[in-house]
Amino acid sequence: MVAVCMYLHVHQPYRLGRFTFFDIGTGKSYWDDIKNREIFDRVVRKSYWPTTKLLLELVKETNSAFRVAFSITGVALEQLKNYPEVLSNFHKLIDLGCEILDETYYHSLAFLFSKREFREQVKMHREIVMDLFGVKPRVFRNTELVYSNEIAKEAEKMGYKGILAEGHEKILGWRSPCFVYRAKDCNIRVLLRHYRLSDDISFRFSLHTWDEFPLTANKFAAWVNTHNGAGEIVNLFMDFETFGEHQWPETGIFEFLKHLPKEILKHPDNEFVTPYDAIRRFPDRGEIDVPFIISWADTERDLTAWMGNKMQEYALRKLYELEERVLKTGDKNIIEDWRKLQISDHFYFMCTKWFADGDVHKYFNPYDTPYDAFINFMNVLEDLKRRIEEVESRKVTREKAIKFLSDVKDGEEFYCCDGSVYRNLRDLANALKTMSDAVFAYHVNATKNDFANWIALCIGDTHLAEKISNIKDKKLMRKIILERIRELKKLI
Repeated sequence: MVAVCMYLHVHQPYRLGRFTFFDIGTGKSYWDDIKNREIFDRVVRKSYWPTTKLLLELVKETNSAFRVAFSITGVALEQLKNYPEVLSNFHKLIDLGCEILDETYYHSLAFLFSKREFREQVKMHREIVMDLFGVKPRVFRNTELVYSNEIAKEAEKMGYKGILAEGHEKILGWRSPCFVYRAKDCNIRVLLRHYRLSDDISFRFSLHTWDEFPLTANKFAAWVNTHNGAGEIVNLFMDFETFGEHQWPETGIFEFLKHLPKEILKHPDNEFVTPYDAIRRFPDRGEIDVPFIISWADTERDLTAWMGNKMQEYALRKLYELEERVLKTGDKNIIEDWRKLQISDHFYFMCTKWFADGDVHKYFNPYDTPYDAFINFMNVLEDLKRRIEEVESRKVTREKAIKFLSDVKDGEEFYCCDGSVYRNLRDLANALKTMSDAVFAYHVNATKNDFANWIALCIGDTHLAEKISNIKDKKLMRKIILERIRELKKLI
């Protein structure tokens, strides 16, 4: 007998809007909400809605003999909340025996840079799946099927019983992907993608130059049947958008899907299973050792789609270097933007590779060139750094608050041109109340701001100094200083 495990992946990123050097520090939003909504509307119309509707019909027609599995990234689930009819279809599929898997919330490469961030994103995904569907996934799927021994061990630590990986010869050698394996040095089970049969649907289905064109459901079922006696499971893993978006309705992809379950189930020894079913039903047929990183992307099955050039490496390194500072801000908006910037698509858009399947790098790509993608991303990252610095400058310890409100050291007093001497912020605030316009203009004009310089250099409150550095109004400056004094007093 042979069991067919069909798994479909749902993901659409938040794309960055055009963000130039001159936008840094202006408060402009990073995200192109209009384009993101336009693309999501299109994918829902062409793929998510018709495909979920058809899958439901097929599951019901076969009394759940036909079942599928899927995972939906957290960012896709956020956007799907605007399409309750599609979410409802996914919910109905789960109720009828289909399975949903866990992954990283932001479709990120976090495991490669921060185990802590990886675990947090998986936890976030588990929580949103529980919130929306009321289930706790037991099988894990990492971003782009990125897999290694280390990743498998981490998934097992988090409680997962199974994990998906690419069934390529570089990790299998002579062995077949049509069996369940055990990850090296742990008990988590590994389901390996049958990439040839999966790619026949997802990439070659509409390729007129392909020797097997056109691909029909009965022809494909015959290929599956050849594994009877030579395997136990055929894992068909592909993007959900294969149906209706990557392969347009005009290609006949929906007709193919409509007839596929019936054609496969014609063979009395065939059945459909979900990943967790497969793990429970089939014994592992040995250990799979993957000491390096493998993915399902491109012909190389490695990380070069996201980390194949200096731009990508630099952008990723600079992004994750901010982790500690981002989290310490405690600012929800900064943390969320930082995590959205981890979405792997941003780095995919920077890819400079060119090869037979290179067109996939252009799909839904908002940039003309990978260099535009890099420059845009780095401008956004610079703006994020400045937001972090602003929060850091506002964060004042009790000791600093005391220092900022105390008298300056001898020799660091402010000597006003009218003969007055200021030793602390209160002295300056009181003086500004009665200070003449001429005296104020002497110290604050188009070429200098003596008060801001004194506050920065002698008092040490750089945040306040920056806030008043461009203020040319005496009353407004006094108001800002008094607000800062009240703020600092609360910390003492």
